[in-house]
Formats: sequence, C-alpha cells, structure tokens
Amino acid sequence: MKFKVVFHIDWGQEENLKMAITNITNLLKIVPREDTDICVLANGPAVKLFQQGRALGYASDIQDLSDKGVHFRVCNNALKHFAVAKDSLVSTCEVVPAGIMELVRLQAEGYAYIKP
Repeated sequence: MKFKVVFHIDWGQEENLKMAITNITNLLKIVPREDTDICVLANGPAVKLFQQGRALGYASDIQDLSDKGVHFRVCNNALKHFAVAKDSLVSTCEVVPAGIMELVRLQAEGYAYIKP
C-alpha cells in the first residue's frame, strides 16, 4: 500500500514548517520511503519560509527529506504576490502554477491532507 500525504503550509510561521518536518520524519521512521508519496505544499506567506536565506535553520532537513523522495512545492501565485524570486528558493523546491489547484489535484488523487 502506498501512503500518499500532502502537508499544507500557508502561514509564514516557522513553527508550521518545523512541525511538518517533524511529522514527515516520524512517518518515515515507521513507513519505508518506497511506500510513501509525500508532498509539502506552501502557498500564501509560507512561500517566504523556503527562501535560501530564511531557511538556514532547516535547509538541511529539507534537503534530507528531499533526498528521501519528499516533494517540496511552492505556489507561483504567492511568489508573485509576495515578490519572492524563484531563484531565491531552496534548490529542492518545485514551483507550481497555483497552490490551491495543486491541493485540489493531490486530494483528487487520494492524498491525505495534513495541516501542521
């Protein structure tokens, strides 16, 4: 069985990202990574958390989870709204056109929705 999960972060508070990282880390301790499909989706002010300079405290965690197959996606609409340049993001981030549409798509594909 493949466990599909999307962690949705939409506020610019580091505590939410840290909680998502902890939740994902704990999930991967129990479920082998080949049995998971995990995505972290950031929209709204949360996109700022993924800027290289701001993410210093957890960039290594993001990289480690990315190496384990976790996808980090950020909303292009929010990047534009908050004037965040795509090239300022942590390199493992993937930009999607609209965060809300990505959430709808993932949930339609059976992903469990987690709001840390």
